[in-house]
Amino acid sequence: MSDNIQLLLYAIPALVIAISLHEMMHSVVGFWLGDTTAMEHGRISLNPLRHIDPLTTIALPLVLVLTGLPPFAAAKPVPINMYRLKFEEFGMALVGLAGPLTNLILAVLAGLILRVTGTSGWFGQFMLMNVAINTGLFVFNLIPFPPLDGSRVLYALAPEFIQKIMMQIESFGFSAILFFMFVIFPFIGPAIVHIQQLLLGFLLG
Repeated sequence: MSDNIQLLLYAIPALVIAISLHEMMHSVVGFWLGDTTAMEHGRISLNPLRHIDPLTTIALPLVLVLTGLPPFAAAKPVPINMYRLKFEEFGMALVGLAGPLTNLILAVLAGLILRVTGTSGWFGQFMLMNVAINTGLFVFNLIPFPPLDGSRVLYALAPEFIQKIMMQIESFGFSAILFFMFVIFPFIGPAIVHIQQLLLGFLLG
């Protein structure tokens, strides 16, 4: 079995688990804060089919993994009505943080398991992939560029004119992500990879 095929066999289930829990927790925190929109759309679910998009959830991050870049994935957007949330803008920031923090928790748990089992064998390699993917998703999604999760925090803290700019960027949808990936990310990518590597090193000891 080639190394790339083996990598995909570990990466695909790890991605599906990471992204499904990431998106579900956005929905759960939104529900806790008073907005039932995501629940009504069936997004409080562990069923990956509720969350994933074949192109942006599976194909895109796998290409990034295979090319050695931090894995980024865009799932189906979770419908949240900010004006139904407690604390409104700050509630939206909490909803945004829920996804990346879920990935961090998954990475920590996988890292703790690896300290016991080691990285040998298929299970060890699968846990290692879980650490890599979840640290990548955690770091990448905290970048404060719309519509990444980190932008929710920036939006809650930013003055009104910055908020308007962020709303305009987010209105471009996936086009904004493509602009970010191909225009902005090449400049900040080394720093993002460095941060992920530091986190990986800490979790793996």
